[in-house]
Amino acid sequence: MNFHDFQIFLHLVDTQNFAKTATQNHMSPSTLSRQIQRMEEELKQPLFIRNNRQVRLTEQGEKFLQFAKAEWQNWQQFKRQLRDNSSELSGELRLFCSVTASYSHLPQVLAKFRTRYPKVEIQLTTGDPASAVQLIQSEQVDLALAGKPNNLPAGLEFYKIDDISLSLIAPRVACLATQLLQEEPINWQQMPFILPLDGMARQRIEQWLRSKHIKHPKIYATVAGHEGIVPMVALGFGLAMLPDVVIDSSPMAKDVSRLNLDNPVAPFDLGICVQKRNLANPLIRAFWGLLD
Repeated sequence: MNFHDFQIFLHLVDTQNFAKTATQNHMSPSTLSRQIQRMEEELKQPLFIRNNRQVRLTEQGEKFLQFAKAEWQNWQQFKRQLRDNSSELSGELRLFCSVTASYSHLPQVLAKFRTRYPKVEIQLTTGDPASAVQLIQSEQVDLALAGKPNNLPAGLEFYKIDDISLSLIAPRVACLATQLLQEEPINWQQMPFILPLDGMARQRIEQWLRSKHIKHPKIYATVAGHEGIVPMVALGFGLAMLPDVVIDSSPMAKDVSRLNLDNPVAPFDLGICVQKRNLANPLIRAFWGLLD
């Protein structure tokens, strides 16, 4: 458990509303729910009673509230002391992330750094998350939000910040895909798919296709990045497997449906990636040190 957990917990206590807390902290309701569940699992106690109308603290949650308030206040006071007693860093820090991550996860990461080091300029580049690790290896950027590869390349350091769940989505409009989904059994071999060009989402759907014994799927299109795939599914071009945060953030989320899977897809780790040797750089080291 970390100080960000305390912050989210205290915010939820104030709003008593999962959707409002998620929106104001730039995360999806599902991400917020998983974060609270992880805290409850770590404490081995329920913190909230949830129903359709309200969110309120349990008896154990009330006790934890007093602890969280004290720890959060102590942390804020300690950070103020550090700011008062240290010289300010300045310079430029180059970051990379996907378009979705720029508002779903990056603000949480940047908030602490900007408060602590206001003179550091942030150069942000967005693009296909599949290229994040390559950009770090080629040193085109200093830090990147990336899905953790199955085999992290030597010389890289990775700090996990979230679990990214995925869903298989289908169009709501009448099309070949929806017709095939009505069959029993479903003819997956003829089902059109829209795949990411590369990256963790591509690896996950390939694993799922293998579990269905589909060796040569019918690929309608491959797309660099994730955000452009949701509209293609919504228009009826095929099915796709994407991170839930991408689906939830899309303006066309209401035009697609999540499919229930017999074998759920394993989430992947999202985190900050950096060249180990570059942690000697004061700016990068300062950023890395605020991730706890």
